[in-house]
Parts: sequence; structure tokens; C-alpha cells
Amino acid sequence: MGTGPQPSAPGSFEDLLATLRDRFDSLSPAHKKLADRVRADPEGIAFMTGSELANDVGVNEATVARFATALGLHGYPGLTKLCRERLQEQAQLLRRFDDLEQLVAEGGSVTERAVAYDQANIARTFSRINEATWRSTVKQLANCPAVHVMGLRVCYAPAFLMGYLLGLVRENVWTVTASAGMLTDDLRRVRAGDGFVSMSLKPYSLDTVCAAQWAHDVGAHVVTLTDNAGSPLASFADDAFFIDTVSTSVLNSMTAFTSLIQAIISGVVQVKGSDVRATLFEQERMLEEFGVYAPPFKA
Repeated sequence: MGTGPQPSAPGSFEDLLATLRDRFDSLSPAHKKLADRVRADPEGIAFMTGSELANDVGVNEATVARFATALGLHGYPGLTKLCRERLQEQAQLLRRFDDLEQLVAEGGSVTERAVAYDQANIARTFSRINEATWRSTVKQLANCPAVHVMGLRVCYAPAFLMGYLLGLVRENVWTVTASAGMLTDDLRRVRAGDGFVSMSLKPYSLDTVCAAQWAHDVGAHVVTLTDNAGSPLASFADDAFFIDTVSTSVLNSMTAFTSLIQAIISGVVQVKGSDVRATLFEQERMLEEFGVYAPPFKA
């Protein structure tokens, strides 16, 4: 009996993520559970046995082995190998923050811990940015006919910031708020070729996920800012950025989110070049004419 063509083995963890994204819809329910776990927790899988993963996900050990083999890997050891290589790629970066655990253990102040966590969040977030993804994103956001930015709940503030800053340097930028049941009205503006930026963190906003899928289906270029490759937003993204949001409290830190948005806007400015200067000059002229700013304080 012929075995048919064998799938090519992913050569890196990034290749593995791409393979899972491309094949996800055709996977069995059990394999989808495993795919979600791989995308969300490669660090954990790197040091799990096959039986431990099977028990955690709720499948049998043979299913784990078949899942890895179906991806072109040499069984489950091939899967853990890619996950461990993923960790090794970031090892040098992580060593820079070894003092973070010591700071926490020694009872550092809230401000010291907040700074340490946010430094780590920013560094880890930017270390994961793929250069091709970066170039694609800034080019699309600079040149597409219109840009729609959506983030709800904790992501409302960064979405508003991105929409505001992007609107300063180019025309036709819309912030999708989904307020008062107006989501479908906002999405009617989305056209093929537009840019659509979606932002959400776990637990993911259903409206944001549905909107990203809608934008993808109508042919918009979807850029996603989320927390990990297992996020449902990643399934509809042409370009995806994964952001660390660890904080000293139960609330997410949005520092790395803000830093990434500002960097993206700077990239857009660089692409658009001298056009931005004229736009900003006209903006300042109008603000002055309308008396938007308070007059200088006089002692």
C-alpha cells in the first residue's frame, strides 16, 4: 500500500507555526486542540513528555505522536526539539533579565518591579518581530486606501492611540469602536485592499475576532497585535505581532503594546517621507486657527 507524498518537515518553530496556520481548518478536533496548545505554550511543551501533553490536552498519547508525524516531524521528539530551539533563540535575551526574579524574591518596590517587568516586556516583544512582517505592515499602513483600527476593553486605549497617531500622518483612518451596536456600520467601510488592525488579549473579544475575520474575508490586509500565536486573531492575520504584557498585578501591562504602536507609526512616517511633513504642518495650522491649545502660562 502506498503511503503517498510525505509533508515537508518544518525547519524552525516559525515554520511550524506557519504550517499549523495553513493546515488548521483541515485538522481533526483532537489535532486542533494540540495545535492550539503548541501555538500558545511552546515553552511548556519543550519540557513535557508526550503523555503529559496528552493528559493536559485531553487526548491519548498515540494521538500526540500522530499529530507530530502528520506535520512531517520525527514523532513527538521532533516537536519538542523545535520548541526547545525556540527557547534557545531567546536565551541570550532572557539572560539579560535574570535579575528580575531576584528582584521579586528580594521584595523590590512596586516601582522597581514595574520597570523591570516592562523592560522585559518591551525587549521580548521586539525580539520576536520578523523583519518581513515589519516591512509588510508599515508599507501597507502607509499606502493602502484606508486603515481601520479596532481594539476593545483593555485594548481600547492602544487602539485609540494608534488610530489617532496614524490619522496625523495619513488620510482615511477609522477607529472601530463597536459602540451602541454600530459594529456592522463600522465594518461596512472596510474594502478589499484596506488595512485592518485588530488588537485583543486573552480572554479575546468576540467582536474583535469576528471583525478581523470579516476584514480578512472581504480582502483587507489584516494586521494583528495580540499575545501569542494561539490567539484566534492570528488565524486571520496577514501580519501578526505578539506582545508580552506581564505586570506586577493582575492587570496586563500595556507598555510594550504602546511601544510597538509608536514604532509602527514611526515606520509609516519613514515610508511616507516628505508627505508627512506637509500633513503635520497643515494640522498645526488648523489647531492654531481654532484655538485648540491653551495659551502659554504667564507668571
